[in-house]
Amino acid sequence: MAKIAMKFGGTSVADLDRIRHVAELVAGEVKAGNQVAVVVSAMAGETNKMVGWIKELDPLFPAVEYDTVVAAGEQVTAGLLAIALNAIGVKARSWLGWQIPMRTSAMHGSARIEGVDPTEMNKSLEDGYVAVVAGFQGIAPGDRVATLGRGGSDTSAVAVAAALKADRCDIYTDVDGVYTTDPRIVAKARRMEKISFEEMLEMASLGAKVLQTRSVEIAMQHRVPTRVLSTFDPKAGGTLLCDEEDIVEKKPVTGIAYSRDEAKITLLRIPDHPGIAAAIFGPLADAGINVDMIVQNVSEDGRKTDLTFTCGRSELAKALDVLEKAGEAIGYRELTSDANMAKISIIGIGMRAHPGVAQTMFTTLSDKGINIQVISTSEIKVSVLIAEEYVELAVRALHAAYELDKV
Repeated sequence: MAKIAMKFGGTSVADLDRIRHVAELVAGEVKAGNQVAVVVSAMAGETNKMVGWIKELDPLFPAVEYDTVVAAGEQVTAGLLAIALNAIGVKARSWLGWQIPMRTSAMHGSARIEGVDPTEMNKSLEDGYVAVVAGFQGIAPGDRVATLGRGGSDTSAVAVAAALKADRCDIYTDVDGVYTTDPRIVAKARRMEKISFEEMLEMASLGAKVLQTRSVEIAMQHRVPTRVLSTFDPKAGGTLLCDEEDIVEKKPVTGIAYSRDEAKITLLRIPDHPGIAAAIFGPLADAGINVDMIVQNVSEDGRKTDLTFTCGRSELAKALDVLEKAGEAIGYRELTSDANMAKISIIGIGMRAHPGVAQTMFTTLSDKGINIQVISTSEIKVSVLIAEEYVELAVRALHAAYELDKV
């Protein structure tokens, strides 16, 4: 007998027919003799509808009440799936975040999971019940409902799998796995059978929408074997997230990710002395603005320099407001910005052993007439900032250059 965690996203439970289909998939695991915990998202579109109601009542809504409202979507789905399972003879009960309990931080709207107590759920599994868990939610200090941010049901599922010491966590979605890049841009994009936790973490954080970043972090930390597969074609095989050692052939580049949600800010002629970076990025951090790529020019005279960084496009106006208010303390001559930027990233654990990977990227983009404005690197990725209008051209060119369409 194996212990399996399953997760179904919003499109997988979009209506009653799809919920019945999910119940049949769960029943299949039960009939195979497995103990099963299922984590569900809200039905497709429900969370957006509730967020719309909230904003219509009060654009400056209290976050704690926001969580109370939007957590209801997953509660409805959990109850409906439990009903559907019982209707076909599979014993099931629903679990809300506070009933498990799943303890979270107090950051309402984007809480982090601090602990999951699997004791009562394990007892229920041993009694032959399927545990149907409402994803995306937990219980914060003060016994208030807290939500985990968009995509949080992925995080809930992997956290439940880790707490239960599940043999596997299956993430069912509307795609049949993780691809070398977005198939909507590159028709020859290839589904990968395996991808390392590290590569998937980079891809998720750099724009790939298949999995929520924190879910991959938890899977990697607790070494939870995790599969991504299609609810509508589960026999397709999917993609397995695993340890690097479980991948025999490590290609230099595994995949290409992109993000259109990028904006660039440049501060011209700022003082070149210790503490200036803190004067710039301290107020931005205090305002909750996440800064990504950073480049500072070499100061010719040792007195003045230029600094460029990127942030999310949706945070550009807020970031500019923060910097203008801190302008006197920073001492810049001019502040410029560009909201029409995109980030392209190549990712692969094989980069560690293959020289020249970055050179191929730069040469390929140059041959296509694409100017690189900012570069950032890690051990297994290289990211560049380019004009948004060149995203599709860049992705297609790089996918071909690294021969990612070949097995």
